[in-house]
Amino acid sequence: MTAAGLSTYSADVQAEVAQVREVVSALHAELPRWELVVWTAGNVSQRLKSADLFVIKPSGVTYDELTAESMVVCDLDGNLVDGTRNPSSDTAAHAYVYRNMDHVGGVVHTHSTYATAWAARAEPVPCVLTMMADEFGGDVPVGPFALIGDDSIGKGIVDTLSTSRSPAVLMRNHGPFTIGKDAKSAVKAAVMVEEVARTVHISRQLGEPLRIPQEQIDSLYDRYQNVYGK
Repeated sequence: MTAAGLSTYSADVQAEVAQVREVVSALHAELPRWELVVWTAGNVSQRLKSADLFVIKPSGVTYDELTAESMVVCDLDGNLVDGTRNPSSDTAAHAYVYRNMDHVGGVVHTHSTYATAWAARAEPVPCVLTMMADEFGGDVPVGPFALIGDDSIGKGIVDTLSTSRSPAVLMRNHGPFTIGKDAKSAVKAAVMVEEVARTVHISRQLGEPLRIPQEQIDSLYDRYQNVYGK
């Protein structure tokens, strides 16, 4: 479908689509910069505020080739609304999250090495770092095994994160998905989950890391989320 797909939307929606395409394109460059993806793997999306649409990376395009114009627009059922390429193969998962988590404005998926290694073991990353208490409010949870192609991955993400303060979930045998109020927040969570997965892995080579008591996790999380930087 070409740009005519947006012709039925208002000028305000079309203007926001153009702006979000720029944002999402720029944020995709952060994934290889932080070594979270290889080749064409991974994707970033952001939901519009003015319409039930989101912008996501097209399928099978290398990061060096990505531009704002190449980003595609989908509705919340994952249908292509505007763009000249097929949407990411993970579009159904992103769409399911947006349909079922109203507070989420951005979704990111990577295959970052250390976080994916934890996902391959179906093991949550234990909250043993103050950074984890700050950012994730506890362990980084593991979601169920699910095959790509329908809502299964999205349902696993929603079911897991609905009972966790974490903005990241390690989908078993697949890799991390992260959420945020917008795409930038979700990219930050993707960077942070790889960092803590790597650090805790290294700590385990030296011995069993010490968990932070729950009351201290709660205190750290509350201060970071509600006081720090405000």
